Amino acid sequence: MPQYEYRVITAPNRGVKAKGIKTPEDRFSHALEEVMNQMAAEGWEYQRAETLPSVERSGLTSSTTSWRNVLVFRKQVAEIASQPQEDAEEAAEETDPIRKEPVIVPPKTPDDDASQSEGATRMLSDNGVEESSDVAGMTNSLKQLAASRNPEKTED
Repeated sequence: MPQYEYRVITAPNRGVKAKGIKTPEDRFSHALEEVMNQMAAEGWEYQRAETLPSVERSGLTSSTTSWRNVLVFRKQVAEIASQPQEDAEEAAEETDPIRKEPVIVPPKTPDDDASQSEGATRMLSDNGVEESSDVAGMTNSLKQLAASRNPEKTED
């Protein structure tokens, strides 16, 4: 089944002057034709025109709904053949003979094993909850700020 990429652009709302085109209707048609031909030249296929609501801010507290005319185009996306993982790896090896897999060296002694270090042990025992204990070593400026905000509490 083909897959598509879509592009939505605003439809022209004014005509474009051109040689030999005199009426407003013809100028508008010409502007629309120019946009559609430009998109077709880029490989986009015209699908439809839509009129859609757009809620926009109006002043400080209110909003209004404006109706926007848009043109919808689509382009077929190049299909990527789905290969099994093994075939993809074989193809990568054939195209890139220099590519090497990383070598994983197991630790020789328990002291070399980083997963047994003090920091790793502390991290594994952490339950992810922030500690709610009292803060130790508050600076004088923080103590003064706390006292000014909460005059009922006294310093220890």
